[in-house]
Amino acid sequence: SLLFQALFNLLIPDHTADAFSPPRLSEPGLWDLLLEQLLGGLSHWDAEHFLFIAERGYLYEHNCAFFPLYPLSVRAVAEGALWPLQRLLRLRSRLLLSAVLLNSLFSVLAAAALYKLGCVVLQCRRVAFLAAVLFSVSPANVFMAAAYSESMFAFLAFSAMWQLEKGQSWLSGLLFSLASGVRANGLINAGFFLYSHGKCFVLQLQVGSGSVRKLPLLWKQLLSVASSAVLTCAGIFLPFALFQYFAYVRFCGPGTGLEQTVPKPLLQLARDKGYHLAAVNGVKPAWCSQRFPLVYSYIQDAYWNVGFLRYFELRQIPNFLLALPVALLGSWAAWTYMIANPRHCLTLGLERRKSEEESKPRAGFCCPAVFVYVVHATVLLAFGFFCMHVQVLTRFLGSSSPVLYWFSAHLLQEYEPLLRSEEGTGNETMASRSEKSLLGKSVGSCGRGTSENPVVRLLMNCRLITPLSKCILGFFLSYWLLGLILHCNFLPWT
Repeated sequence: SLLFQALFNLLIPDHTADAFSPPRLSEPGLWDLLLEQLLGGLSHWDAEHFLFIAERGYLYEHNCAFFPLYPLSVRAVAEGALWPLQRLLRLRSRLLLSAVLLNSLFSVLAAAALYKLGCVVLQCRRVAFLAAVLFSVSPANVFMAAAYSESMFAFLAFSAMWQLEKGQSWLSGLLFSLASGVRANGLINAGFFLYSHGKCFVLQLQVGSGSVRKLPLLWKQLLSVASSAVLTCAGIFLPFALFQYFAYVRFCGPGTGLEQTVPKPLLQLARDKGYHLAAVNGVKPAWCSQRFPLVYSYIQDAYWNVGFLRYFELRQIPNFLLALPVALLGSWAAWTYMIANPRHCLTLGLERRKSEEESKPRAGFCCPAVFVYVVHATVLLAFGFFCMHVQVLTRFLGSSSPVLYWFSAHLLQEYEPLLRSEEGTGNETMASRSEKSLLGKSVGSCGRGTSENPVVRLLMNCRLITPLSKCILGFFLSYWLLGLILHCNFLPWT
């Protein structure tokens, strides 16, 4: 990805887009220009906001649409690990390098967390391994590499889900809380805790339904479950609330003479573009007088016209076409799961069935444990389709839900004969053989071990695979490549 974006950025001239592009206040040196040639394609569109916040803080009102944990991390690495480079690179260049290094790390860790989560939930290492490999060529890949918060959010969200499945509630709550400090849609992850606690309580009631339960004991259990759920959910909402309070104090408080300390080029940019500065001349933004002064919802409404059905216009048809593949895949996943588990879906997975107690639960995408993840993905899909700029749906789902990768891996594994022929015998799965072969080889070795990667195997035999496999791999790889070509040259993309 890094190599291709540098190549495309060099060969294709950047499009002049009407996007946030603050002026550079210091003259770039030779090493700055070289870094810009190599990694400049990863600093476009919303990446400009994150890099600007990391450098200047929340100077403009609309910067508050981007949550603070990611830019703080970028600044910390730039001032810490990359501090020895300060004589060669200006701060802005070090921030860009820091973002690329962090996102490379977070993308790898997110793939590993997705694999571990899949092993626990799907109870099938083969499908979990294939899903993790598909994540590595995600259709949202360019946003995992660019100075965006997607890779960090994916790592925190998948890790939190994995820890919750392992029963590590407090560690999971901490990771979910950090995720909500990265992106606003992290708030919906509170549903995993509510469902987990509620399911445990309901199943406990069903176990003891045959005997007379003491009412005080029942109330004690209910109070314990409710208090635990409230505390964990409060922890998830805390970063969002603190950030809204910070924005309120900064933009709605008394004037602090900030205008005198802001460089003139940035003041001029604010005048030219109509950007609102923090606490200037005591003039407060309109949202400060609202009953619930939430800067995030105000910015989404006033700056980007985000709202229910607002994007349903004829001129937005190309953007709906861009989102069509992921929308169809997400809808197909939900439909497949509902058809395979109608009773489980109708009872919300809260019914203890005798078949589950007497035999081993079914493995794979259609197993009961996947229910809450399908609901989560469906809610995100519906909200993104009807209430957001629909073209962002690909990266919205690709960085938030494992279902996109689990279902794609399920389809490949179920309907691709080339993969079914490689399942092996006995208890050894293709995933375990792949890990053994790759771990057993030296770093410099090449050869047959690379073909154990299921995606590589399918690509090497692309003429033999089924049309369904071609469609799935075509979607992943075409969006992976088009994202690098278009996004890195300031052309519209997802």
